[in-house]
Amino acid sequence: MHLPHSTTNFDRRFSWRNTLPWTCRKIKCFSRLRYILLILTILTVLCVTLQLMGVVQQDRSFDMLKLVSEQVDRLPEEIERPMTVKDWNKVRVILAEVVKDPADLRIFLKKYEEREYPHPLETSDQDLEHLTENLNKSILTDPDSMDTLDNMDKPKEYPPPPPFIEEAFNQVDTAASMPWPTESPKCQPKQHIVFLKTHKTASSTILNILYRYGDSHNLTFALPLNKYNQLSYPIFFSPNFVEGFKSGSVKEFHILCNHMRFKSDQLRKFMPKDTFYFSILRDPITMMESLFSYYRSIPAFSPFKSIEDFLIHGEEKFNVSAPNNHYARNILTFDFGQDHTAPKNETELERRSAQIITAIEQDFSLIILSEYFDESMILLQHALCWTLDDIVSFRLNSRSDHSRRPMSPEMAERVKRWSSLDWRLYQHFNTTFWKRVDSTLGRKKLQQEVELLRERRRQLEQTCLLEGGAVDPKEIQDKALKPFQYGAAVIQGYNLRPGLNNETRQLCERLITPELQYTSLLYTKQFPQQAAALAAAAKKREEAKRKLLIQNQDVKPVDDKLSKTNIRAPTDTIVNIKDKHSSHQTANSTVHGDKRNAS
Repeated sequence: MHLPHSTTNFDRRFSWRNTLPWTCRKIKCFSRLRYILLILTILTVLCVTLQLMGVVQQDRSFDMLKLVSEQVDRLPEEIERPMTVKDWNKVRVILAEVVKDPADLRIFLKKYEEREYPHPLETSDQDLEHLTENLNKSILTDPDSMDTLDNMDKPKEYPPPPPFIEEAFNQVDTAASMPWPTESPKCQPKQHIVFLKTHKTASSTILNILYRYGDSHNLTFALPLNKYNQLSYPIFFSPNFVEGFKSGSVKEFHILCNHMRFKSDQLRKFMPKDTFYFSILRDPITMMESLFSYYRSIPAFSPFKSIEDFLIHGEEKFNVSAPNNHYARNILTFDFGQDHTAPKNETELERRSAQIITAIEQDFSLIILSEYFDESMILLQHALCWTLDDIVSFRLNSRSDHSRRPMSPEMAERVKRWSSLDWRLYQHFNTTFWKRVDSTLGRKKLQQEVELLRERRRQLEQTCLLEGGAVDPKEIQDKALKPFQYGAAVIQGYNLRPGLNNETRQLCERLITPELQYTSLLYTKQFPQQAAALAAAAKKREEAKRKLLIQNQDVKPVDDKLSKTNIRAPTDTIVNIKDKHSSHQTANSTVHGDKRNAS
């Protein structure tokens, strides 16, 4: 008999569907264990990986700690000093390399690490313990080192970073927007230069510096026409005054440094855009005494026996429109191309001075001072990116000490009122000169470099000069190196030491060659054909003058014997004619500026 199906709980519990063989239960149990083991394995791998990463990071941190400790021992001052512009330039160059491949910086880091550390630092636990012991010993032996460690956490005031760093960090996409340099920020020597050569300011010495640099580097000078030494001064400068410009024989001029009256728009058209403009000033008080001694023959000075007499009574007879009288009043302002007539009203005088200073600051990158000549040369060296040997020099066209006269305080005040525009000009640029020193080099570094310059000058004086210094013109042995003498001033020169080899003698000769002679040498070097033609024409003129003197001379017999031999002796008329002709030439040179070696 078929029993009906039971629906109790007991039956359901032991129904055939819920009843599994032992083998099946075993398989199910092991499958669960497999999942558990898999999870444990993954966790173990993650832990090991994290530990390995920590060990690597620890090794790298230890490497950096060791590197920093070595740098602290080796360059403590470099660690403490604030970052300079040079340091920021290095950062800029490194960041530029990073931005070349912004997608993956690991490539750059790997290359940088391989370049800086070709042999990775390998350290052990023993090395770490040894380093710790040394650190503890240093702290015990030097208690002040704890103060240093405590002070390391204190904030320090450093100058703000350059603007390009802040701008770069403010950009969303630094790699795309940062203006990276296309070349190294290394200083490049400037070779396009305009020097406004002012009068009686040691400018002839600077002219010699520029001449030597351009001569040794085969640069082209903008020289005056027809072998003159001035660019048609006192007329405003024009490119037509430069040899080779009108004919087109010279395509590019590098240096212009002869006397001229400055004309900004004409020079900007003439010289390249990257030309560096600079000039030199001198205290008008000492400059006035030098001007009076050198230009005694001009109408403003000639009626007076002394500089004191001129300063007291000169204004009554002064005629500003008389030839060459511009040398007597505000000569610096005149050379800079400005109106040198000073207003009598104090308010108008201040306004005019401000206008002149603004115009000069717009045209010139650097104004140096004669009273601080060595300091000025260091500033000029850095501005031009030249070497120390490029700017070392001997004093040229300088007067002997026995021809100088000190100025009394009363006369000094009169000079300030007489050349009021020059005085305000000098005061302003004396202030800006030292501001530039403080903002670029600093007083301490400037003094260090000045000492190097002076030591180099002393070495050259011992090598080149016979007497070790300047001598009066009558003591100069080589007449070809004798400076031009003018007025009541006694212009000194130099004698070379005998026995110098060719290379050293050539260097020494360049250092002591006066302005007129060096200008002639450079003209002959740049324009040999024109120089030969000028020499031939001068020779013909001298021959014509000699014939004219012979024809016009008075002849009389000396005695019977001489008359019988048909010999005629010249009278003193020849000497008088020569003297008259020489004085006539000197007068012309004063008016036209052909022979003026003003510095």
